[in-house]
Order: sequence, then structure tokens, then C-alpha cells
Amino acid sequence: MIEKREILQTMHMIQQENFDIRTITLGINLLDCSDRDANRCAERVYEKICRTARDLVKTGEEIETELGIPIVNKRISVTPISLICQDDPRPIALALDRAAAEVGVNFLGGYSALMHKGATLADERLLASIPEVLSETKFLCSSVNVASTRAGINMNAVKEMGEIIKRTAELTADQDGLGCAKLVVFANAVEDNPFMAGAFCGVGEPECAINVGVSGPGVVKVALEHVKGMPFDVVAETIKRTAFKITRVGQLVAKEASKRMNIPFGIVDLSLAPTPARGDSVAHILTEMGLLNAGAPGTTAALALLNDAVKKGGIMASNHVGGLSGAFIPVSEDIGMIEAVSAGALTLEKLEAMTCVCSVGLDMIAIPGDTSAATISGIIADEAAIGMINNKTTAVRLIPAVGKKAGDLVEFGGLLGRAPVMSVNTQDNSEFIARGGRIPAPVHSMRN
Repeated sequence: MIEKREILQTMHMIQQENFDIRTITLGINLLDCSDRDANRCAERVYEKICRTARDLVKTGEEIETELGIPIVNKRISVTPISLICQDDPRPIALALDRAAAEVGVNFLGGYSALMHKGATLADERLLASIPEVLSETKFLCSSVNVASTRAGINMNAVKEMGEIIKRTAELTADQDGLGCAKLVVFANAVEDNPFMAGAFCGVGEPECAINVGVSGPGVVKVALEHVKGMPFDVVAETIKRTAFKITRVGQLVAKEASKRMNIPFGIVDLSLAPTPARGDSVAHILTEMGLLNAGAPGTTAALALLNDAVKKGGIMASNHVGGLSGAFIPVSEDIGMIEAVSAGALTLEKLEAMTCVCSVGLDMIAIPGDTSAATISGIIADEAAIGMINNKTTAVRLIPAVGKKAGDLVEFGGLLGRAPVMSVNTQDNSEFIARGGRIPAPVHSMRN
């Protein structure tokens, strides 16, 4: 039961503190669309998505109007395409993009492959097509899982992904490498993530499901303004209480969408997802705790507290919390992160340390366009190792800015924002990456 007091608090969060529902994402199982003929498979995919998601945008807009809660994005995630494609995946990619346009969603995720233990022929075909596909489509997002705690790190896939990211940047150089903003490399990818670019509908998911991603960095920041100078016990409790309120709203929207579309409610992902707008920054939550800039000594500890408190508050508000859930730290999508990088307070190495305790990983980071594929692969391997050893999801979304160097600025627009190009350690690692093979899973992977 939602109380009157909660409604008034929610109205205040929306009007004064940049609170919104970041996305309603409809997960759709496409396993029954598989066909040896790529064109027939593409036709089945297009038909099923259009049929299943035909009311998604309308339903989101109706809920938004009736409840007065902003719902920024309506999205679709589908079964990893390498699992249904038995031929050239490009016709399916074009069908996915066409279906996304037809039903009116912002993004469609699932042009994906799961390669943490090895690669099928379908995986390899999909990987080879990624640069071309992301340069030719508007709505399609791609992800590749290269590592897991159970399987270790597939270094062959890591090597390939460095080369694919470079090629994707080159093919979308006229858009500052925008194709790379729609491509993420995972370790321990989850099956019910509603956020792009990494969303896909895993094989353990139902036929279809409504997953909601909430966002409220501004709400948390304002809450902490009222406990300035108080001990961290109070800070943690304040964040927990705030996360509870945010998640309650997300669950309300998810259940309402589920009822109206007659589709099961999946999860609420209570990740704090920032935007480039001032007042909507995860980095500014950290500075509200007493840091001059994100990246100052103490940043990792502050982020660990934030991530944990958000989860503790959220799981009390909903029985079905999932996805990634915690705090995102994308550079280009967070005005506080942009300011910290521009001030020289935040480096790539410090961001890597922060990923040990946050929701995902190195996200929306622009790097010099002449960065080698081996260097990119090395960054991916390091981040995958953090995820593998710590039994958590980590990810890399790097954007080599062709023709630009450290200190330059790239512009993506909208929620993707803008990013200062960050310097990268260019010490040669090509011999390391060339080894290939698989880095074994850690000993604690044997728990059963």
C-alpha cells in the first residue's frame, strides 16, 4: 500500500531533485525464432517483437501521465542473437533495428554473445559483424560476455574485442565513435539488466518480462545535504532510507506496466544512473560526503558505502530486486565525473579501483584514438579479472576518439553526454594479449 505521505515525498523528488524512472525495459525471448535461413529468422524476430512490444511505449506514456512520474526511456532486450542465429546475423540486426523503430523504443539490446568459456561459430560470426552493424543501425546495442567467476577469462575473446572496439570507432568516427557507446564487454553479465548498452534477455528468463530501472542520484545528494558533517553511520542510514523510497516508486511503475500489458513483472534495478544534467550526478553524492572531487583519496570508500547502502535500502522495498543494482559511474553521462576528469582529479587507474566496489565498471570513457587494440584488450582483461575474482559484474565501455588526444572533448548528446578524452597507459602489452587461451577460474569458483 502506497501511503499519502509517500506520494507527497515522491512529488517533491520529481519536481525538485531530478528523480525519474530511467527505463521500462521489456525482455523478449526469441529462442523460438531460430531458423537456418537468416532471412526467415529475421522475419520471425521482427514479427515477434512488433507483436509483443506494440503497446510498450503507449503503456509507459499512459503511466507517466496518470501517475506524474517521468519515465525517460522505453526499451527492449532480447535473447542473445548468437543463440538463435545459425547463419549470417546481419539480416537479423537490421530486423531488430527496424522493429525498434516500428514500436518506438529508444534502444534495443541483445545483439550479444556469451563467450566466457569459448566461442561457437555463431558467436564468431556475430563478433565479426559488430563494427559494421553498429555503424549502420540507430537503436541496436551490443554486448559480449568474456569472463565469469565459474569459467575464468576467455583471452581469445578479449583480444578480439580490443580489435572490434577499434574498428567500430573507425567506422563511426564522424560521430566521435558513437558506435562504441552502444557496445559493452562484460564479466559475469546478468540476464535481467534493463540498462543499455548491456541489456539482454537471458535463457533463464520467462517468455517475456517487464524490468524497470530507477534513478535518483539527485535525491540521494539532497538527502545527504541534511546530514552534513555527521558520522558515516548516519550517512549510510540516510542513503538506505532514500533508496527505499526510490525503489518503492520503481516497483509501483513495474507492477502497473505488468498489469496493463499482461506481462510478468521481472525486477526493479535500483541502480543510481546519472545524467549529464546538473543535480543528477553520482559523483556529487561523493563530494557531498566531503571530497573536493571524485577521485580524491577516500573516493573508493565513499563509493563502497553508497553502493552497499543503496542495495540495503532497495531490497527492503521490493521482493524482486535484480539487474545490476547499486551505483553507476559512467564518465560522459555524469556531470560530476566530467568535472573531476577535467580537473585532473580522476584518472583511468582510479576509476578501475572504484569499479571494485560499484555496480559495473569502466563506463563511457573516451580514450585517445591512437590507442592500440592490445591496450584496449589489456584494459578489458584487467576489468574482467576484477569481476571474476570478486564474483561481481564488471564491464568496459571504451570509446577511442579517432583523431583526438587526451584533453580533447567528444560530444554524444542526450543521455550519453560528453566526455573529456582520458590519457591511457601505453606501455606495450601486445605479447601478453597475443598469448590467447583462457585464464583459469579462481579457486572459490568451486563452491557448490
